Amino acid sequence: MPDPAPRASLTSKAEQTRATIADAALRLFRREGYDRTTMRAIAAEAGVAVGNAYYYFGSKEHLIQAFYDSIQVEHAEAAGVVLRRDRAFDVRLRGVLDAWLDVAAPHHGFAAQFFKNAADPDSPLSPFSPESTAARAASTELYRRVVEGSDLKLAPAVRSELPDLLWLLQMGYVLFWVHDRSPEQARTRSLVARSVPIVDRLLRLSRLPVVRGVVDDVVALVADLRTG
Repeated sequence: MPDPAPRASLTSKAEQTRATIADAALRLFRREGYDRTTMRAIAAEAGVAVGNAYYYFGSKEHLIQAFYDSIQVEHAEAAGVVLRRDRAFDVRLRGVLDAWLDVAAPHHGFAAQFFKNAADPDSPLSPFSPESTAARAASTELYRRVVEGSDLKLAPAVRSELPDLLWLLQMGYVLFWVHDRSPEQARTRSLVARSVPIVDRLLRLSRLPVVRGVVDDVVALVADLRTG
């Protein structure tokens, strides 16, 4: 039977090379800008052959997807603290949003450089693109944990749609954050702190008969947008 040690060593080396290329790309994106950075420059920065860079990442877009995926992993780990500690929905939601701002903070300087690409609905960098499916699903799953472990009582139809709606809410915060030039993006943090209690109150009101019809309309609209 072959010794598994060499295979494990090769896997470890491949993961290290992949991480080295991704780190080099992020450095260049910050320094030179997304559009001006080439795969050849990334390979040179990483100290690998151009062919080796393309072996691990087929394009710059694939590097950004890897960045999205790594951010999701970091976000889930950081958010786990509040999700394990609190059941109050508003505390859980704010904790998860604050955790995203903490994780994303080091990357704010270059976020706007590729946001114009991400805003293009046909771009693979768009958070709504097929290429972003894994990152989008991971984020939606995190918001499903926010809802399912909370003290929030909702109609089943609302509960099933809420994780997607919360992900869309996060996208709104992300857009604000990208354009936020206040020190340490204090305005975005203030927006989260002030808006989360409003979201919490609106959701708790959704069970009242007087607003249930509107809620049902919103749920139906979201379902239509997803399948349309």
